[in-house]
Amino acid sequence: MSNLNWRKSSHSGSGANECVELAVGRAGTYIRDTKDRDGGTLCVSCRSWASFLASVKAGQLG
Repeated sequence: MSNLNWRKSSHSGSGANECVELAVGRAGTYIRDTKDRDGGTLCVSCRSWASFLASVKAGQLG
C-alpha cells in the first residue's frame, strides 16, 4: 500500500487532523484515519464506494 496516492478530505481545514484520507487502488478504495495512519486501513470495492457517495450526495445518509 506504500504506492497509493493518499488524499485528505476537501472538508478538512489546513493542518487539521480530524479527518479521513482515501486512496484508489486496484483492489478498491482505501480509507484510513489521518490521526493514526498506521492504525489500519479499510478497503471497499470501487462499486461500494461509488454507491456510498451517491447516497451521500442524494441526502440519504447524514
